[in-house]
Amino acid sequence: MFDQPLKKIMQQEKFLTTAPETSVSDASRLMAERNAGAILVVADQAMIGIFTERDVVFRVIAKGLDPRLTPLRDVMTPSPKMLAPNASYGHALLLMHENGFRHIPVVESGRPVGIVSSRNAMDPDLEEFVSEARRREYHR
Repeated sequence: MFDQPLKKIMQQEKFLTTAPETSVSDASRLMAERNAGAILVVADQAMIGIFTERDVVFRVIAKGLDPRLTPLRDVMTPSPKMLAPNASYGHALLLMHENGFRHIPVVESGRPVGIVSSRNAMDPDLEEFVSEARRREYHR
């Protein structure tokens, strides 16, 4: 699995993009609807940033910002590390580990085509189990 190219592993169903002026609240709602941990911020079809569930906590809530009024451009990670579709998943995992993040945008000619996360390393059945457990916990 670790030598497979990202294009075979990247998440299509959780691949979300939005504009930099999108509010944190709207982006978070979209992420929740799609059970995605990150959303790619795009301007003129080019990747300019990434916003993750951790950003909601550390860059918005912890700083007392209003998620309805705060645009992603103010709290996203600008110019995140990105990889090409032919890069190996092992390389992506190493990059995530070395830099302390969980998501890497996959880009081709500057345009986002997918996203991979450290969760992709989990066995698909285990990932489904964890996702279902979280869903049940959330709906209690």
